[in-house]
Amino acid sequence: MRIAVIGAGGVGGYFGAKLAKAGNDVVFVARGAQLAALRAQGLRVESAGGDVLLDRVDATDDPAAIGPVDAVMLCVKLWDVEAAAAQLAPLVTRGGVVIPFQNGVDSPAILTRLLGEGRVLGGVAYIAASIAAPGVISHLGSMARLRVGAFEGGPAERAQAFVDVARAAGVDAELSPDIRRALWEKFVFLCAFSGVTCLARAPAGTLRADADLRKAFEASMREVEIVARAQGVELGDGFIAGQMRLLDGLPAGMRSSMLNDLTAGHRLEAPWLCGRVAELAAQAGLAAPVNATIYAGLKPYLAGAAG
Repeated sequence: MRIAVIGAGGVGGYFGAKLAKAGNDVVFVARGAQLAALRAQGLRVESAGGDVLLDRVDATDDPAAIGPVDAVMLCVKLWDVEAAAAQLAPLVTRGGVVIPFQNGVDSPAILTRLLGEGRVLGGVAYIAASIAAPGVISHLGSMARLRVGAFEGGPAERAQAFVDVARAAGVDAELSPDIRRALWEKFVFLCAFSGVTCLARAPAGTLRADADLRKAFEASMREVEIVARAQGVELGDGFIAGQMRLLDGLPAGMRSSMLNDLTAGHRLEAPWLCGRVAELAAQAGLAAPVNATIYAGLKPYLAGAAG
């Protein structure tokens, strides 16, 4: 399968490397030091599940130079989705699809508006991975999973084809029969995890060990669950309890990507996470005080060090 990976960070770098190692034609789109390293030394993934070393990779900073592909893995940050989408149309002219793997729940609608119906799937990535150094991806823990699916009336056969290729590459990939629900399932956990780790400037082990932080984490999730219900997504009885068990099973040192960005002085995705929860709650006439308060506390840092 010919695959374009737009954004060669933790998600794109890890899964793109696995797909390329299995013999797929993978082109990485990156910039700056990451692009220079990919061109000079290839890509290395360091993982307890097995390292992956690609001495040579196809890397560019110009999506227009790639040509048509079967699938685009869109792995940029949330604020870059719209700009990236404007460059993707030439890549999907021959029946290709775009699979966004952003945090949040807004990317599919943005992409569909710009690219048209039938060209966008839903994607969810579960992994703790980041750029350890240019050209090097560090994977923490054992969690590395993809869920992919078509929205109602979408190209389900394309979703199945991608999942089959990913599985053949050794990726834990699942075809989701309800990808909208899958997006919200991750959104519930991620909003709480990103928000409370940033609030405490602390990793998963601290969150679950401190009674007050644990309560804040659960309260944040319950707010998102209520917003999901208002959006027509039912997550079912026992969902929150299951997410608390998920928190208890994470590596103690696991940090959210937003906490990594906060401590590094980078731009934050908070407007699309806790801020988006507060916005959707207000639109529905609901209250989301935990998420709204976390967002208010992060607002001075939204633009990173420059802000």
